[in-house]
Amino acid sequence: MKKLTLLLLAFAAIPAFAATLTGTVTNKTTNKPAVGDDVALLDLMQGMNEAGHTRTDSKGHYSFDLPGNGPHLIQVTHDKGSYFTSAPPGTTTADVTVYDTAPHVAGINAGIDVMRIETDPGGSTLNIIEVFNIKNTSTPPRTQASDRTFDFYLPEGATLGDSDATGPGSSAMPLKITPTPLTDAKNHYGLDFALRPGESLFQISYSIPYKGSATLKLHPTLATDMAAVMLPKSMTFKAPAGSPLAPADGAASSQTVIARSVPAGKDLTFTVSGSGQLPRDPNDAGGGSQSGGAGGQSDGSSSANDTRPGGGMGAPIDTPDPLSKYKWWIVGGLLLVMAAVGGVLLSKPSGTPVAAPAPAASSPMPEAPLSGRTTLEALKEEIFTLETDRLSGKMTEEEYAEHRAALETILKRALKRG
Repeated sequence: MKKLTLLLLAFAAIPAFAATLTGTVTNKTTNKPAVGDDVALLDLMQGMNEAGHTRTDSKGHYSFDLPGNGPHLIQVTHDKGSYFTSAPPGTTTADVTVYDTAPHVAGINAGIDVMRIETDPGGSTLNIIEVFNIKNTSTPPRTQASDRTFDFYLPEGATLGDSDATGPGSSAMPLKITPTPLTDAKNHYGLDFALRPGESLFQISYSIPYKGSATLKLHPTLATDMAAVMLPKSMTFKAPAGSPLAPADGAASSQTVIARSVPAGKDLTFTVSGSGQLPRDPNDAGGGSQSGGAGGQSDGSSSANDTRPGGGMGAPIDTPDPLSKYKWWIVGGLLLVMAAVGGVLLSKPSGTPVAAPAPAASSPMPEAPLSGRTTLEALKEEIFTLETDRLSGKMTEEEYAEHRAALETILKRALKRG
């Protein structure tokens, strides 16, 4: 009798671990169900092992019997692109949106091109971070994927620093990418990063030797809604007569000049002189600290350790902020949510996107734990680029296996820390 009771209790416990996960895959390019797409169930508790594999039916539906109650990722392969959605514990439904892919799509333009300028404390180096908000408003929506989805120019003598890319979505995480020098012009670089429908962010950091003054220029390669230059009040900005760059109302400790509706290729030359640093105090309305990252998301309150996007770039009282729409992108710090992924940097070949690095030493940031949904979202972005590179033939199967194994190791460590 005792054995029978134990057996019944064992069977009663089975349903808790035999949940079914269902979902629908929709092709937003055609606005129809995505039929026949490969769907994989990745078990994150087992290091991204594939715990199930199926194809969508005639209605775009898929279904998996979950092997456990841990977190999972759903990976859908569609038109040489991989798309993901996370399935935290307890999830029973997970829908996925996919898009058709093309090397060039109409409807790509820039929302902003913002150049943040300051000198090092000694005044011998000009440190610059340039932020590009790229909008894919293609109709019907398509993903643009090629060896050069975006390009930019650097000043003469510039030393390239970190470069990050952030895909669409409020939960997207920055990824480190490596610009590729282009042969058509000097100091011209291209970025290989799939532009999914929506808004993506590129952030490029670089430095140039400085002897008290320098001539620079914004060089938009796409039609741009707004181009801007931000620099400390202690520095002097000068643009040629007739330049569309004009001063905007700013905070007490920084200055901003902007030009609106800038056509592609417009030469916005200007000169800066003097020295100074942008404010580091997040409570100062003049701006955040200058560092090599952008795009972190946090809802923290104002304090000395406030890392909220755009915290420190508030507009003066009763004064419209021309950059208010983009505040959270023009930030001076990057949350260290992917610091553990830094090890992947050592193994990835040049040109392959990897997880975002820690911020520059000039602006230390408090560490943030790598856990929960943040882990899943960061991992989604990393696997997206990895799978895209594999499907497009940019890496061998051996390289793919090596990089995926590295991600699995990092994931296991992150989940153990919980």
